[in-house]
This record gives sequence, C-alpha cells and structure tokens, in this order.
Amino acid sequence: MLLMNLAVAFAAIAQSTWKNSKPILLRDTVLLPALGFLGIIALWWIIALFRRDLMPTPPEAFVNNLDFILHPFYQRGPGDLGIGWLLLASLRRVIIGFSLGALVAIPLGFLIGMSRSVMLAFNPMIQIFKPVSPLAWLPIALAIFNLAEPSAIFVIFITSLWPTIINTALGVSSVSKDYLDVAQVLEMPKWRQIYKIILPASLPYIFTGLRISLGIAWLVIVAVEMLTGGVGIGFFVWDEWSRLNLSSVFLAVLVIGVTGLLLDVAIAQLQALVTHRRPSTVNS
Repeated sequence: MLLMNLAVAFAAIAQSTWKNSKPILLRDTVLLPALGFLGIIALWWIIALFRRDLMPTPPEAFVNNLDFILHPFYQRGPGDLGIGWLLLASLRRVIIGFSLGALVAIPLGFLIGMSRSVMLAFNPMIQIFKPVSPLAWLPIALAIFNLAEPSAIFVIFITSLWPTIINTALGVSSVSKDYLDVAQVLEMPKWRQIYKIILPASLPYIFTGLRISLGIAWLVIVAVEMLTGGVGIGFFVWDEWSRLNLSSVFLAVLVIGVTGLLLDVAIAQLQALVTHRRPSTVNS
C-alpha cells in the first residue's frame, strides 16, 4: 500500500512539473524564436517601403519565388536549373573540400599537440596563413588548376584546415599527464595510448574545430562561386542580383542560412553519437 501511495505521489509530481514546464518550453522553443523572425521580417518590410524601386516586400518576394519553392529540382536547360540542384552542387564542393581538410587537419593536430618540436615547426606557418582571406587563395588555385571546380574545392580545403588543426592540437595537449604516466607505467604502446586515452579525451575539441571549419567552408563557397561562376548557390545569388531580382536573392539567403544551420546540427548530432555527450548549441 505504501509503495502504491508513493507511486501515485511521484506521478502527481511529474504531471505537475510537466504542466509547469510546458508553457516555458513553448515560450523558449516557439514563441521567442518566432518573435525574432517576425522582427526581421518587419524590418525588411519597413526598408522595402522606402525602396519600392528595387526591394520587394516579403509577400511580393514570396509570390515571385513560388516557382523556385514549388519546383526546386526543375531542369529547363543546361543553365536553367532549380535552386535545389544549385544547392546540391555547392554542398558537394563543400563536403569534398571539408572532408579533405579534416583528413589532413586531424592527424596534423595530433602531431602538433603531442610533439613540441612539431608545434614549433608548424605554428609560425599556421599563424601566418590562418588570417589570410579565403578569396586571396582563389587566384593561386586558378593558376594551379586552371579550372573553377577544383579551385573552389582547394579554397574550401585550405580555409577549413586551421580551426580543426588548432582545436585538435589544443585537445591533445590538454590530456591529463596523469593518464599518460599511468599508461607508461603499464607499458602501453604509443598507438594504444592515442586510441584509448588521447583520442577520447580530445574528441570534444576535435568536433568543435570541425563545426567551425564546416561553417567557414559554407561561408566561403558562396563567395567563391560568385567569382568563378558555374552551377551553385553562390553564383545564383550573383546572377539574380545582376538581373536586379532581389526576391530570388532573399530566397537564396534564407536557403543558405537554413542549410548552414542543418550542417551544424548534423555535426553536433555526430558529436553526440561519438562522444555520448550533449553538444553545445553555440560555436566557440
């Protein structure tokens, strides 16, 4: 009887807690974000009213973009593709360049974090190249490859290296020395120390670097495609602006932003799956 009473009491407390937390959850996840978006739309509407010669209002932009929204994967000719195909083309370049960058940056970050000599050798190079604007690499890439496609991938590769290298090296160098001392006492091989101790401890740092690198890669591809042309969401923005079609530019900005958010969420979920930790929602 006592157990039954306790169960009823716990159920009542849980139900009361859920009822009290439900309005807070609704406010934090729905109402406040909606207010933020409504504020942006209102500001856009006000500016559009003063620039009626060029800028459309939100309803006008929505109507003008109905074809892109309803048929994102149409193909009406070699250069007339739906925004879905353009987005996939940009994503393909980003994923290739980002993946190649991660394959180089993570091992190099491990070497830098584990060896002072390697750190002293590579640190000046990293500090010099890290602040270089991504677009400054584009002429060099075009001179090397003489083609827009590999040049865009190279720029993604080179600019996505630095955050992953730095964060990986920081994670590796932050591993507690006590753990490594115990591993040496147990005569654990170096490769096993890396796999069993250093890698698990540095994974949160590595994923932080990967999230930052992926965000930079997605930023860079839009600017690169504006300059190189071809098929991609960046060139779409520039082409629509050349036609003074700001409605499509606003649509592209929304698509780029939502895609960037989804990419970050995907990396965060992968981090949670690998590290079994809840990832932070804000990039450092």
